[in-house]
Amino acid sequence: MSRPVLGVIACNRMVGSEVAQAVMNRYIRAAMIYADVAALIIPSLPDLMTAAEVASRIDGILLTGSPSNVATRLYGDEGGDGPFDDGRDEIAMSMVDHMIDARKPVFGICRGFQEINVALGGTLRRDTSASDTLIRHHAPDDVDFDAMFDHRHPVELANGGMLSNAYAKGALDVNSVHFQGIGTLADGLTVEARAPDGLIEAYSARPNGAPLLAVQWHPEWGTENDADSQTYFHLLGKALRGNL
Repeated sequence: MSRPVLGVIACNRMVGSEVAQAVMNRYIRAAMIYADVAALIIPSLPDLMTAAEVASRIDGILLTGSPSNVATRLYGDEGGDGPFDDGRDEIAMSMVDHMIDARKPVFGICRGFQEINVALGGTLRRDTSASDTLIRHHAPDDVDFDAMFDHRHPVELANGGMLSNAYAKGALDVNSVHFQGIGTLADGLTVEARAPDGLIEAYSARPNGAPLLAVQWHPEWGTENDADSQTYFHLLGKALRGNL
């Protein structure tokens, strides 16, 4: 039997002196291996295609993390630190709407977690590494790239939630690599996990019957050595097969 086809969002990134459609291999490999799916990269080029043209041709979508931030105007704010990626914002937000309309799975990681919330009417906060009322959700600026992903904290899983049922335990230890987070959770989303400071770290929903699950941490990092991270992608595979 053929495997489900997962759409994976791309970003507009500078590669040398040119703009490229880019997504890190770690997202695609983790999904293809542990969800056992085929994958297609979705360009963030709204001037050349629409989400409607893509949604009918894939079985689910993964919105990945990215160095870029969601444009503040999309959640009723202004200012904020870039880089921004307007093309990704437009395609991602529209993909969320069209996949939900088609009753197909929507999964998100880090930026994807944030943009799904915004697409559904929620807001973001931009102080998760600088607030006196929160733990530090990002490593110090002077650490190297690998050490950045070694910055970790526990999350408490909501009793009876999708994640607590999948993991059969009440807490996870996760990496924490984000400067922004949930401000106001969109209506219809259910909290799946919180950090020790109360910040929402995962949520789920079934809008229009579409399985939706997003996490603020990075399960695609070092997945081969982390059974808990593998479980996230197992859930993705189940969702694409209509078993979640």
